[in-house]
Amino acid sequence: MYTAPRGTIDILPEDQPYWNLLRREIERVTAQFGYQRIDVPCFEDTSLYVRGVGEGTDIVDKEMYSFQDKGGRDITLRPEFTAGIVRAYIEHGMRTLPQPVKLYTMGPIFRYERVQAGRYRQHTQFDIECIGEQDPAVDLEVMSLAWQLYANLGFKGLAFQLNSTGCPKCRPAYVERLVAYYQGHTHEICADCKRRLERNPLRLLDCKNEGCQPIIADAPHTSDHLCDECAEHFATLTGYLDALERPYTINHRLVRGLDYYTKTVFEVWAQGIGSQNAVCGGGRYDGLAEELDGPPTPGIGFGSGMERLVLAMKEQGLAAPAAPAPQVVLVHLGQPAKTAAIVLLQQLLSRGVQAQIGFGDRSMRSQMRGANRLGARFALIIGEQELAEGVVVLNDLTGEQPEQRLPLADAAAAVATLL
Repeated sequence: MYTAPRGTIDILPEDQPYWNLLRREIERVTAQFGYQRIDVPCFEDTSLYVRGVGEGTDIVDKEMYSFQDKGGRDITLRPEFTAGIVRAYIEHGMRTLPQPVKLYTMGPIFRYERVQAGRYRQHTQFDIECIGEQDPAVDLEVMSLAWQLYANLGFKGLAFQLNSTGCPKCRPAYVERLVAYYQGHTHEICADCKRRLERNPLRLLDCKNEGCQPIIADAPHTSDHLCDECAEHFATLTGYLDALERPYTINHRLVRGLDYYTKTVFEVWAQGIGSQNAVCGGGRYDGLAEELDGPPTPGIGFGSGMERLVLAMKEQGLAAPAAPAPQVVLVHLGQPAKTAAIVLLQQLLSRGVQAQIGFGDRSMRSQMRGANRLGARFALIIGEQELAEGVVVLNDLTGEQPEQRLPLADAAAAVATLL
């Protein structure tokens, strides 16, 4: 028997109300903050991600789905949104638009990573990007949009995790000190950290190996080695958060997993959703456009896995509106009556009524049971006698109204008016 490939899931009808609620709230909050939708391809040139995300990152080294197409081009399925959106910003000359350009998208991303609850090899991501402005107030806006979305969904115990990873001016000196510190502990760290020490030292701080935790705890902090510009940017942002009384924790371990991050990095955490508290993560990427051969262009954004959000909504006991039940189910007995019911069904649908019909040759009792299981408000019944009399029986399945006999020719209009 075929099953879904490992690391993928089927989103079944019973979960669709959560997804519909999530999409509606995303569209509402992005409109409120003035963000416009953009959609970019599911695959790009592999070099876009190698240059943008960075060699030495787990995404590039271990997780990308890369292949050669039939034209011999190196192609990679989208492992994240930011590089592709910045590519589109450059390619379509968006720097001539009023800045910053505020964009959002939703869609699948692909990473060959360890499968766990809420994390899949194909998962759906909601992504926000604000490109063209380095004011710390933009950082605050992006973080506030995330906060507003999760608050609207009903998440409890929201708080920010916050750090600054510096910039190309001050980060090299910090990385040099971090490497020097770790070189005194090479016999204690895991194999992945030994590789990171050579290729991507900042990622040392993000290691989850239990044996590496004491070493991380004593590692130098990025925030203690910021240049004046980065320190002022970070202080201004935290001042804004203080003014809004938004809870946050300076997390010296927070570096995120992509090379393009500069200055602000953040996550939003929620209580009561299991061991993985983060519901989104992102940060500033002021050098990414230049890395992709564009003009110097600051930017900041975040991504949020939607499967993870649905799981978190369930863990917090947040209900989603049920899928709408049909307003009317047509019940018929005999082929001539079934033909009349099909005509009546189309008349109801053309008037915007949510209507269904019983299929096959089931008994009238069986069809009525089906209408009740669907949660329909009314059953419209047509049998041989009703057809001969040119009427249809309107049965209120909630019991609020008495049974009525309506002229068949006027039934659609009468039911639409009643509803």
